[in-house]
Amino acid sequence: VSHQRTDWISIHSHICHLLIPVLGPQPCFHSEKDRKHGKEQLLRRQESLIALALSTAQGFVWAGKPLEAIPAALQALRFSSQVFGSGSVQLVPIYLLLAEASTGTGHLRQAAKYLSQAQWIVLQTPDCSAALQSKLHRGLGLFSMAEGNLDQALYHLANDVYLATAEFGLNSVEVSGGYLNMANIFFHQKKMDAANSLYTEV
Repeated sequence: VSHQRTDWISIHSHICHLLIPVLGPQPCFHSEKDRKHGKEQLLRRQESLIALALSTAQGFVWAGKPLEAIPAALQALRFSSQVFGSGSVQLVPIYLLLAEASTGTGHLRQAAKYLSQAQWIVLQTPDCSAALQSKLHRGLGLFSMAEGNLDQALYHLANDVYLATAEFGLNSVEVSGGYLNMANIFFHQKKMDAANSLYTEV
């Protein structure tokens, strides 16, 4: 019952009305033009459902409610797998969000599985953007922090900063997240000069 309540609060109360046209029986079209139009309409509905589920999950994570984020992110993953395929780069941000939410609920083993999925897809995609690789390294860095492996976390966060700089430029706001997480680690290690330098950079 508690799982159903969480699922309802998280996502189903928002997407219930959108599920029927997507999951229900599709109309029978008599012409190729109508069939094409029907497919395009279904794809648009699926994409709007994915966007809503993903933004809802992200909102819960930002609000510090990782448990509520998971059902919404799983819905985004389910429909993204159907639309784009199970090995598509479009799934990487969802896996990273699921890993972050799982880490937030203390389920580190599950988080590690989601991160492995994201990493595998990135490794299988030779033309993967630096921006997406940066997000992957940030996710791996945050996970390493949660595990208490601070040296490994610094390695991944340094890669995050490097890749974000390559994609967006040295003074871009996208780089600041990596700097902030590194600064927090140095602060925790009582390396105040390095921490203050990075806080100033942020």
